[in-house]
Amino acid sequence: MAQLAFDLGHRPAYGREDFLVSPCNVGAVAWLDRWPAWPAPALTVYGPAGCGKSHLAQVWRVRSGASVMAREELVIAALHERLGGGKAVIVEDADRGFEEEALLHLYNMLAERGGHLLLTSAIAPARLALKLADLRSRLAAAPAIAVALPDEALIGAVLVKLFADRQLRVGAELIGFLVTRMERSYEAARALVDLLDAAALAGRRPITIPLAREVLGRKDLTESI
Repeated sequence: MAQLAFDLGHRPAYGREDFLVSPCNVGAVAWLDRWPAWPAPALTVYGPAGCGKSHLAQVWRVRSGASVMAREELVIAALHERLGGGKAVIVEDADRGFEEEALLHLYNMLAERGGHLLLTSAIAPARLALKLADLRSRLAAAPAIAVALPDEALIGAVLVKLFADRQLRVGAELIGFLVTRMERSYEAARALVDLLDAAALAGRRPITIPLAREVLGRKDLTESI
């Protein structure tokens, strides 16, 4: 594979993926690196779909041993059993709604244990339409850090990694062609590599710019992300 000059920091692999650091996520990475010395029991990581919030949450889950609690599981009656003796919890997609009293109760339980709560959201906590003043004040007092969509350098590095995972050889010209024409998100990168691999196998063709041009014009690329 051609050597590409992406000057990015690097995190060890967790599962099958590497985590790459760039200006769009370096602030969030710095906050996660500060754990467990957070100034409050909670941290919110927010940003648009496809910016990597869930990947960051999984990096923290591996490090902290956190459990992942779905929004639907935020029910006061079930919290003690669901949390057990845990001291770290991830709740994703907070902007999609949840039982506020249950999240407040979870926050308080973790605070009493010296534990931590990581929330992900598409919007900042201050913009959540929260009815409970106590919950609103707690989240307002906790740090919140924005994550932007990946820049071209990061998406290029992600594409290189995704192709390498499949043992596919591609050139720097192809990566440059893709990053300037595709949607800049992790989901789009995965979908595009999937489709390019499938198209190359089906047509018994190498993955080249002409093939990429055909795939980028296909409707199923949009539908698959």
